[in-house]
Amino acid sequence: MDLTDLYAFPKPGDAGKSILVMDVHPSAAKKPPGPTTTEPFAPEAIYELKVDTDGDAVANIAYRVRFSASKGGAQTATLRRVEDAQAAGTGDGGQAIFEGAPVSTGREAQVTEVGNYRFFAGWRSDPFFFDVEGALNNLQFTGDDYFSDKDVCSIVLELPNSALGSKAVGLWARTLVPADGAGGGWVQADRGALPAQTPFLAGEQNAAYLDGEPVDDARFVAVFAHALEHAGGYTPEEAKRVAGKLLPDLLRYDPTRPASFPANGRALTDDVQDAFLAILTNGKVTEDKVGPHHDLLTEFPYLGPPHNA
Repeated sequence: MDLTDLYAFPKPGDAGKSILVMDVHPSAAKKPPGPTTTEPFAPEAIYELKVDTDGDAVANIAYRVRFSASKGGAQTATLRRVEDAQAAGTGDGGQAIFEGAPVSTGREAQVTEVGNYRFFAGWRSDPFFFDVEGALNNLQFTGDDYFSDKDVCSIVLELPNSALGSKAVGLWARTLVPADGAGGGWVQADRGALPAQTPFLAGEQNAAYLDGEPVDDARFVAVFAHALEHAGGYTPEEAKRVAGKLLPDLLRYDPTRPASFPANGRALTDDVQDAFLAILTNGKVTEDKVGPHHDLLTEFPYLGPPHNA
């Protein structure tokens, strides 16, 4: 499924703060099968949480996370914040919120707190739930949750709502890696906001989609519509209309309202795959018979401890 998973919800018990979760590098994958990473986070990469505050699908705020190389199995993280043109661009600059935050590899979460921010990075139990085998078997679901015993590398950020702006925002996450060649710079290796769109709808445009920006997502309406016609039996006109609602790929979030996907943000227990299946199949399939995991925590970082620690 998606290699980048994004969640956004109000902090339980504190209406003035929000929780953003960026999950990357799941511990195992189906295609190709096997583990996806040997260390939690790539030290050469930049992991970004992007925030559009004015509705134009261009980032006005970005939170950037860099990780140290692993030393004796340990990594540390640096979190930076950038605004305006810097946030819309690429690079690893910005105002440091903290440096040297420990990355967790065991069951106990190592949390860093500076001012109004709290931060976690490390292995956790993957909160994503879905019957992957059923999806691969022509959407014949049996309720076998592939992710029930899987882990994922999580970045969890608690921040004041004021740090997101003064109103509803559009969110997405992306990973940058160094560009090949003498010119240097960065290239986008992955991005994500709304779940399941990349594997089910991007089709032959998958690489271009992962490399794209939300502001340019109108160019993918046609390929999304083609996939919806095939999977759901939509008419061409209806398929184009539905595809237009799924793009640009942004997670809309109003921190003053409860999280409930797809209306507002995404909680860790929201059944996003059922919502997506109903769209994909034009209402023919509405559930995969899988529900939320039971190892979630009631306190920060909210994701359960890793299975394989």
